[in-house]
Amino acid sequence: MPLADLASSLASFAEAGADLFGHLSDIRWAPFALALACLAAMQLARAWAWRNVLRAAYPGVRISFLELSAAYLVGAGINAILPAHAGDATKVFLVKREIPGSSYPAVTSSFLVQTVFDTTVGLLVLLYAVAQGLLPKPPELPNLPAFEISFWAAHPQVFLILTGTLLLAIAVAVYLLAHRVRRFWDRVKQGVAILTQPRRYLRQVAAWQGVGWLLRFAAFWFFLEAFGIGGSLGNVLLVMSVQAIANIVPFTPGGAGAQQALLVATLNGPTRSAVLSFSVGTQIAMAAWSVVLGFAAILLVFRTTDWRGLIHQAEADRAGPDASVSA
Repeated sequence: MPLADLASSLASFAEAGADLFGHLSDIRWAPFALALACLAAMQLARAWAWRNVLRAAYPGVRISFLELSAAYLVGAGINAILPAHAGDATKVFLVKREIPGSSYPAVTSSFLVQTVFDTTVGLLVLLYAVAQGLLPKPPELPNLPAFEISFWAAHPQVFLILTGTLLLAIAVAVYLLAHRVRRFWDRVKQGVAILTQPRRYLRQVAAWQGVGWLLRFAAFWFFLEAFGIGGSLGNVLLVMSVQAIANIVPFTPGGAGAQQALLVATLNGPTRSAVLSFSVGTQIAMAAWSVVLGFAAILLVFRTTDWRGLIHQAEADRAGPDASVSA
């Protein structure tokens, strides 16, 4: 039954994708182009925030924004194609290669600094959607036609056990690394050094991430306008909340199927066909745009088109015998 539900979720996404092509003539291309521009600007704002984190970790070392932003775009493009965040490992590899004397633990932990702000804002958006009654009530979740949502809603004990096990495994790993590999732990602390300087963090990291979130908000507003749904504060926050929920524990690429099911159930006013066209069209456009920007960065900055080679190099370099300790 779970496999049948999963197949049904993917089939629904495919059906909505086919229906999208029948509505292409209805898309307003001016706001659509503005949405894509906002997404590109959002990536650059987030890359600038990451550069400031790395400058705090490696004071006095020149860090090129061109190369770092290109690595950021490459990683986002690969993440749009492959699961398991392969793009994140690639962008860390590319950035480490460009910073003399850098290490994987420090560069990786510097990248994770952004999760502090992202998690906080994501929770606020989700709480707003819940408080305004924009999301389905808990009793309705098991009946939604999306395997990712209905399975976890129908089996909350399994979700709690798996979440607890994962958190315990992370805690044990951190404990062992802290006691067995002191140098590794020092590198990790180096990457998050900016968090020990609250004013600098707020000014150089959180502020730019805030700009990124505003640009993301604007992108969804323009997408809603482009597909004839109508941009509004409630609609944009609903879309952002749905994305967050669908990506918590995704069984399909980008939460395909789950996002469509939630939006159809919660976005009031537009027809089901219009909501599906918007959801699928936006999801495809965001993924395709990330790929275009990523491959442009690979070609123009790193002078190659072998993105698979970059992934293999990243995996091989990180799996080296001294990658975790002496890198």
